[in-house]
Order: sequence, then structure tokens, then C-alpha cells
Amino acid sequence: MARFGEMDCARWWNIQGILGRYGSLALSRGFPRTHLFAQAKIAFAVAARRCNEIYSHPSAYTLWELSPEVEDRFQERWLAWLDEAEKWEPTFKSIEDIAGFELLELLSKQGLITPEQVENAKKLRRSAEGRSVMISSPSSLNDDALAMLAAGFFRSEISKPAIPYLPFDTSS
Repeated sequence: MARFGEMDCARWWNIQGILGRYGSLALSRGFPRTHLFAQAKIAFAVAARRCNEIYSHPSAYTLWELSPEVEDRFQERWLAWLDEAEKWEPTFKSIEDIAGFELLELLSKQGLITPEQVENAKKLRRSAEGRSVMISSPSSLNDDALAMLAAGFFRSEISKPAIPYLPFDTSS
């Protein structure tokens, strides 16, 4: 999602090609072994900030604002991924040039969503003000929910992101 939202694709956040070829060239000199992950960190931070500016809900998860437990697990895995950075090169290479792809097509091609999730994403609707997309199912934060939080961006328009969110129960 971070790559798809860059200015040379969907124009949702104010970075251009940081996860593309030029971002790789720019950062590989300073971070020869981990530049791909440095690129991703930059893109994630910019996407998270922009999404929070557009739509922030105190009782909901977004792709960029997950539960502390999930964020901690992600950070642990991130550190492990850094140790095997060369294994991730094909993945990063595959998203360098994605202009012209539709979002659901791209997520499917990358193996990030199932055909059933594609169909569920097509049923999602933007809110009345056009800034958000509620994900009502699944009701808990799991792999399916993460896939739907990504697929929910499908309801965005060029230069007009609609932020997918999953409400969580605050009564417990």
C-alpha cells in the first residue's frame, strides 16, 4: 500500500518513488545492505501520517495503526527480516514499477489477498464524507482483517484516499 499511494501512482501521500527504482538508488549508497527496509520505513511513516491526517478514529485500527501486540510482533519480524535482507530483494523489485495496475489486481498478483477477499472488497463503500471505508468483517485483528484493511483502499480515488478502518471494542 505504501508504494501504491506514492505520487507516481495513486498520489495519496507526498513521496514519489521512494519504494521505486530511484528510492533504491538514492538509499543504497548510505544503507548498502538494508536500503530496501529504509525505503519501506520512510514510505510507511509518510503513509501513516497522511492517513491519520485524513481520517483518525480513536476506537479503530487502520493499516498504519494496529494494536500494540501486532505492532510489537511486526517489529520483531522486521528485525529478523533485516538479517535476511537479500531474500527480500525480489519482493521489493516486484513493486518498483506498478503504475497502471488496479489495486485489487496488484494485491492479488502479489499473493496478498484471496479471490474471496477481492469480492468482499468490492462490496465495501466509502463513508458519506468520502474520507473512510469501514471494514466490518472480520471483527478481530487477524490476517484476514489486515488483508481487508489493505484492500479497502480500493475505494479510494486518485489523489483522494479513503482510509479503511476496523472498529474495535472499547468496552473491555
